[in-house]
Amino acid sequence: MPNPKRRHSKARRNRRRAHDHLHPRGLVECPHCHETKLSHQVCAQCGYYRGRQVILVEGAI
Repeated sequence: MPNPKRRHSKARRNRRRAHDHLHPRGLVECPHCHETKLSHQVCAQCGYYRGRQVILVEGAI
């Protein structure tokens, strides 16, 4: 199996790793209870999704 002949420099390593960072989550405001939630997911606070109650949540509005 071929092995590297020379060591890669720190600059070359860092350029390769430039896109390895974490991206922020897609948070949106729930139109029903105005809490932040993940987009395209049921709201964990009120249980609503696309204007309909999908799950029952204890202590919901």
